[in-house]
Amino acid sequence: MSSRKSGATPVNGFLNLYKPVGVTSMEALRRAKHITGQRKKVGHAGTIDPLAEGVLPICFGQATRLMERVVSGRKRYRMTVRLGATSTTYDAEGDIDETGDPQGLTRSDIAAALVPFVGRIDQVPPMYSALKVNGQRLYDLARSGQEIQRDPRTVMVYAIRIDRIELPELQLTIDCGKGTYLRSIAHDLGQSLDCGGYITKLARLSCGQFTANDGITLETLADAAANGDWTTHLHPIDWVLQDHAPMIVPHKDERAIRHGQAIRAEPGPAPYEVKRAYTVRGVFLALLQFQSETGCWQPIRVFQDGPPSRYAPQA
Repeated sequence: MSSRKSGATPVNGFLNLYKPVGVTSMEALRRAKHITGQRKKVGHAGTIDPLAEGVLPICFGQATRLMERVVSGRKRYRMTVRLGATSTTYDAEGDIDETGDPQGLTRSDIAAALVPFVGRIDQVPPMYSALKVNGQRLYDLARSGQEIQRDPRTVMVYAIRIDRIELPELQLTIDCGKGTYLRSIAHDLGQSLDCGGYITKLARLSCGQFTANDGITLETLADAAANGDWTTHLHPIDWVLQDHAPMIVPHKDERAIRHGQAIRAEPGPAPYEVKRAYTVRGVFLALLQFQSETGCWQPIRVFQDGPPSRYAPQA
């Protein structure tokens, strides 16, 4: 039976969706909800442009409580930049203006121009973006012909690698943090090279632990739903928390944790260390943080009872 029918059993976990080009993140989420029959407590972790394809994690049920952790994770993109022209939207969907000839540029020229874009940088958001200023989306203002002053925002770019140079095109791989506008990097790079530049292709290759190689398309998801087994593509909630060490809590402490109460810690945890806690049955229970002032593990996220997790430690 297809899970598209109303009244589908609620599920918890993460889906590694591979968003296609030409679809907004919200539209991709809407289609995933329709396919799976999951209507409530479903969200996506990290908007990507309609122009872009790639990893768009979808959170179901209790996984939505960890959405911000996924959004804040490190991301990798592959970006194709066309040099020698500018775009009103900083991508191929805008009005294009030929502004310069990039043919004389060398790899050394481009590498040197990229240096200031690596590290903690201040970046002015593009007018064609979903950012709100005074309650209005920038892209709504831009479409009405307005351009307003935008304050720069600090973002983190970990690395930029030149993959291919076939002027006027340039392909880059970029590792960055939350809130980085790749279109702004393409535009600002073109300005630095005195020839202009804009994005023609963009793919998100990873978002935290989610990678493009493991992503599934909407078509694959629909086929799985039609066969009644789409949930086999779900990652459990604790899958995104494997950077934290696990621990098992005894029966006597499980009840306290479920009520948000701290439990005494054995000697040894580092100050403010965070661990994922499991019941003796191997059920993921909570995220706990060690409070050195009290010598206790304090719950910072508590989750409802569920099946045993394959990521639980052996008792």
